[in-house]
Amino acid sequence: MSAAPSSAARKLFGTDGVRGVAGEFLSAELALALARAATSRVQTDGRPARVLIIRDTRESGEMLEAAVAAGVAAAGGEALLGGILPTPGAPLLIHRHGFDLGVVLSASHNPYQDNGIKFFGGDGYKLSDATEAEIEAALEQPPVVPEHPGRVLQFHGALEDYLRALEERFSGLDLTGRRILIDCANGATFRAAPEIFRRLGADIGVIAHEPDGRNINLNSGSTHLGRLQAGIQAGDDEIGFAFDGDGDRMLAVDRNGAVVDGDELIALAAIHLRDTGRLPGNGVAVTVMTNYGFHTAMAEHGIEVAITSVGDRYVLEALREREWALGGEQSGHVIDRNFVPSGDGIASALLTLEALGATDLADRAGMEKLPQTLVNVRVRDRGALEQATEVHAAVEAESLALEGRGRVLLRPSGTEPLVRVMVEAPTADEAEAVCARLVALVEGQLA
Repeated sequence: MSAAPSSAARKLFGTDGVRGVAGEFLSAELALALARAATSRVQTDGRPARVLIIRDTRESGEMLEAAVAAGVAAAGGEALLGGILPTPGAPLLIHRHGFDLGVVLSASHNPYQDNGIKFFGGDGYKLSDATEAEIEAALEQPPVVPEHPGRVLQFHGALEDYLRALEERFSGLDLTGRRILIDCANGATFRAAPEIFRRLGADIGVIAHEPDGRNINLNSGSTHLGRLQAGIQAGDDEIGFAFDGDGDRMLAVDRNGAVVDGDELIALAAIHLRDTGRLPGNGVAVTVMTNYGFHTAMAEHGIEVAITSVGDRYVLEALREREWALGGEQSGHVIDRNFVPSGDGIASALLTLEALGATDLADRAGMEKLPQTLVNVRVRDRGALEQATEVHAAVEAESLALEGRGRVLLRPSGTEPLVRVMVEAPTADEAEAVCARLVALVEGQLA
């Protein structure tokens, strides 16, 4: 399992860019400074750096868009405004049009008050930890002043470019007669998702597709599936898809209202891509949180599995290192580098339909999930877990008892004083019993 990098030396960048309350932590001044520093890194004497800027539907997006564009121009670059577009549109357009840098303004599944800045390099991948640290360090120095200021331009056709790329990738997918319900979370997919499903012939219903700047992710999307489940159960749609605010993740709901998470979606995709000769390296990368049933299913199909720390960036690192294409997380981030080097909720939904073929999602056979119990235990110091020898001994003993049938995972939260205790076992009763014993021990030792 690969370890997450230390964040001790970094103040602004988290695991997914710079994120916080817009206008407070994430001010226009900070956005301008970050964009100026990032653009200066890729600026050359030969020509202005070309920087793509896209955003989601938050009311703070226009303010931050203007600030980022000003920062790009202040560094001598050319800011091209692509408007509202799902996050995966950035790496896709960078590749197609040769941008030097991409900037996505979004706080993903967070409430509307938050916003964020994510940078993509000229290769279409998120910037490395080292590069982000260089950008932060540059904020402590006087900014580089170019001989001539840059420009701010509209980049027309960004949405159509993204839709055309989806059409090309899924040109063989005919959805004629398929009844599909989609939840756009009032976010970045609100135009793109309905349009591509219609172009492929689907009979669609759409919910949460009227953004007002403040309703992004509000009781909708991949983190609030109740509306989609209710809509599926009340109507005659055969499948539902819910996207998050920036469109880089997706969860599905079958015709019975059951949620199908990222583990099952990745399992379906892996088997399908392997069977059609499109799974490079015959492997898939997932995180430590992935259900034990996934590993059993992949072993049965002869597919290698790489395990990473939690976070789509670590999954992507593992895929790049191994030159594999497919990976993702239980939360619904599904990365298929055959299409774009990023999670893409819309592409994941279409890949799911491609993998299912004529099969109903309710009859899926990709993997059998093991019952899972997860408890967050509040502790005095999450770092103390490392030295808790009695806890580790108990985990080893419980793991040995579950060997070949399930697993135990204890890990500290990356941001809160919590220890997460997770147990998977053949039955829910056994998972709950093992988890209860470990929770009691963690509380006794660390709480």
